[in-house]
Amino acid sequence: MKQLTTYNRAAAYLNTIFDLLNARYFESALSRPIITIQSTPKAYGHYTLYDAWSVDGDKGMREINIGAGTLARPIENVVATLLHEMVHYWNDQHGVKDCSRGNTYHNKNFKAKAEACGLIIEHHPTYGWSITSPSDELLEFCIDNDLREIRLCRNDAVMPRVSGTGTHAGTFTGGTDKKSSSTRKYVCPCCGMSVRATRNVNIACLDCEEQLVLVA
Repeated sequence: MKQLTTYNRAAAYLNTIFDLLNARYFESALSRPIITIQSTPKAYGHYTLYDAWSVDGDKGMREINIGAGTLARPIENVVATLLHEMVHYWNDQHGVKDCSRGNTYHNKNFKAKAEACGLIIEHHPTYGWSITSPSDELLEFCIDNDLREIRLCRNDAVMPRVSGTGTHAGTFTGGTDKKSSSTRKYVCPCCGMSVRATRNVNIACLDCEEQLVLVA
C-alpha cells in the first residue's frame, strides 16, 4: 500500500475503513455518508443529525467527520473514533435517541450499541458514556485487515481538544497521542514482511527462517 501521506489517500482510506466496519458490525446496512476531515474543537469527530450534504440539490447525505489534527494517532484509535460516529449513525437511522442534554450527553443507549460493536466505553461526568477506546476485538480487527497508520495530520496541537477516542471525552492538548497505541509491529530483517500483534510475541518468517524484529 502506498504511504498514507496525502489528503486524498487519507480520505479514501477512511471510506475503505468505513466499509470494513460496516460489514463487520452493521451487516453493511449503513449507506456510506460523506466522510470529511476537518478541525473539530473539543472532539475527535462528529456525526450530523441532518443531511449536511446533497447530490444535485436533491439526495441528502449525512456527514461523519474525523478531526484533522488527530489523524496521526495509532490506527486503532482512529478506527475507534470512526466506529463511535458510526454507532451514532446507526442509532439515528433506527430511531434510537442515544444523546440528550442538547445532544451532548451520551446515554445508555449509546453505551449498549457501542460496546456491542467492539468499543470500550467509560463515563464522563459532563458528556456521559462517551470516553471511547478500542477493545481487544477491535485491535484484532485492525490487525486482520492490515490497517495502516495515517501519517498525515493537521497542526492543531495548540488548539484545546478533548481526550478519548470519540466525542466529548476529557482533556487533550495534542494531536498524535502516540503513547496510547496497543499494537506492536514486527518486521522480518531479511524480506521486510511485517505483522502486528496486541502483545509481545516470538514469531518467525517461514520463508526466510528468520525471527521477526520488534520495530514499533
